[in-house]
Amino acid sequence: MDALEARYRPLVDALAGSTTGPAARLVAVSKTQPAEAVRALAALGQRAFGENYVQEALAKQRELADLGLEWHLIGPLQSNKCREAARHFDWVQSVDRAKLLPLLDRERSADRDPLNVLLQVNIDGEASKSGCAPEDVMALAEQATALPRLALRGLMAIPEPHPDEAHRRAAFARMRALFNALRARHPGVDTLSMGMSDDWPLAVAEGATLVRVGSALFGARPPKA
Repeated sequence: MDALEARYRPLVDALAGSTTGPAARLVAVSKTQPAEAVRALAALGQRAFGENYVQEALAKQRELADLGLEWHLIGPLQSNKCREAARHFDWVQSVDRAKLLPLLDRERSADRDPLNVLLQVNIDGEASKSGCAPEDVMALAEQATALPRLALRGLMAIPEPHPDEAHRRAAFARMRALFNALRARHPGVDTLSMGMSDDWPLAVAEGATLVRVGSALFGARPPKA
């Protein structure tokens, strides 16, 4: 068993064995990783991969087109990248303002399934983070569900990496409450994306249905050139 498999198998087993609810799905965060690393993880059975930057993702998608992978955009989305995002991703997890919604809808081809979107919430109100305010979620959701080429699937968040575990868990709990309120209005909502390499067990305990894990799978990211 190589190092990648040794990290991947226990993580997948832990997610499958969660006792707090249905197994959370794994998105492998492959930003800055070479296409060869994505191919190696795909060979172990991983299908969903997350990228932060549209152009970096497009290059990998071309190189790995034979694998039929599921691609998630998880980084901040600029309006001038909506065309590529709508055409080349299966999920956009980082919708945080109304302006993006009609752009994504317009650029999604009618011969493809609707684009899965998550509303990113700045749950801790951090000035340095993308995401809408919690009180804006319902209005954004109404706009998203009115567009035919988009499928509102739920919420995404990156809580503050606070040193206190109780503080982080409380943020995940607030996200779960917001998710449940959204699902009560929109029964098709089924995805709560939260939890990364350092905190995914806390997120799963608080109801995450999807976790985004990078360094715990691939190891430390390659240094920037």
